[in-house]
Amino acid sequence: MECIHVWQVVTLSGILLWIMVSSFFKLSQKLRSLIQPWVTHHVITDTPLILHIQSFQHGLLDALFSVLSCVVSVPFYTTFLPLLFWSGHGRLARQMTLLMAFCDYIGNCIKDTVSAPRPSSPPVRRVTATEDEKENALEYGLPSSHTLNTVCLSGYLLHYLLSYAQNIDGALVLAGGSMACLLVALVGLGRIYLGMHSLVDVLGGLVIGMVILAFWLMVNEYLDSFIVSGPNVTFFWAALSFLLLFAYPTPEVPTPSFEYHTAFNGVAFGIVSGVQQTYLQFHHEDVPRVFSPQLSLQVLSARVLVGIPTILAVKFCTKALSKWILPVVSNTLGIQIRSTSYIPALNGSISSKNSDASRQSGYLQKLLFSHQNSFDVDTGIRFLQYAGLAWAVVDLIPSLFSHLRL
Repeated sequence: MECIHVWQVVTLSGILLWIMVSSFFKLSQKLRSLIQPWVTHHVITDTPLILHIQSFQHGLLDALFSVLSCVVSVPFYTTFLPLLFWSGHGRLARQMTLLMAFCDYIGNCIKDTVSAPRPSSPPVRRVTATEDEKENALEYGLPSSHTLNTVCLSGYLLHYLLSYAQNIDGALVLAGGSMACLLVALVGLGRIYLGMHSLVDVLGGLVIGMVILAFWLMVNEYLDSFIVSGPNVTFFWAALSFLLLFAYPTPEVPTPSFEYHTAFNGVAFGIVSGVQQTYLQFHHEDVPRVFSPQLSLQVLSARVLVGIPTILAVKFCTKALSKWILPVVSNTLGIQIRSTSYIPALNGSISSKNSDASRQSGYLQKLLFSHQNSFDVDTGIRFLQYAGLAWAVVDLIPSLFSHLRL
């Protein structure tokens, strides 16, 4: 193992210190007691505005905003980002993947720290056209993740395109900026129209998204350089991923937010570890890009036909292996575990209520104190499952492409 740099030690130690301090002083609960009443008040007072917007109800608007919500949702990006890797845009793909994971973590941490409600339905009409939207409705409100993600990802995409464009002029910048702003405005309006968020949620997502985007544009060059050629990358990112699971705040009531973070945490680790190992073979700046003579649209289509089934197979196999290996390792180490969904045999002795209540609570206590009854093995299974999926996208599948001459 390569020498660990001082900044890596400082980063990991800082997160560990934050976990200990925030748990000891119950900082999440104290922040919630200060912020939640103010946000809840604004959610309630925003109800007349939501009802006024929904008074323009029309089937076409329902369809437009529902489709728009799907286009900027996490499932869409998880389908779209592998195509970027396979089309030769590796730098853009890994940056957008890591930015998406960062946005998901920060946004969901704020959601579960504040634990502010969504608009009450009724009287607000809530439109959940997909299963993904129904799961989103189970999360807390502030900030609007769709708005936050759209600000960050459309902003970074615009920055990337302008950075690599030839002969940039003012009209191109204005057109790109206008399109990004229009998309953000439509997404924000759509979240209110669909009854998923109040105005304060959307404004919160907008402001937080702009702060995250500004920060990312300052650090993305350094981060990318570290990933492709830095020292001790895989070990550092594995430790970082582990600590981030414990640093996640405890919400008032468990929501799917922690599960989403765990999945994207695994995706980020799989991408980083895979790219770091295979950068010179598959992800360097001189790889063929789509529409070039070396990578035609037909070849890209063939890559998709090979890649997508392989991703699904790897996801299935990784989940099955994790469900077998993690309980064995835990029993060998004497660690008591439970499963809330993946392994029914480990769920029998714990009532669903108690299982749900402890699902996202006490991560530091689980790490440091012995009075915790058990660990939820589903977190580890989910992390490994998505880490394996992401590793396949950037390592296994490009190797298949190479063997198949795609």
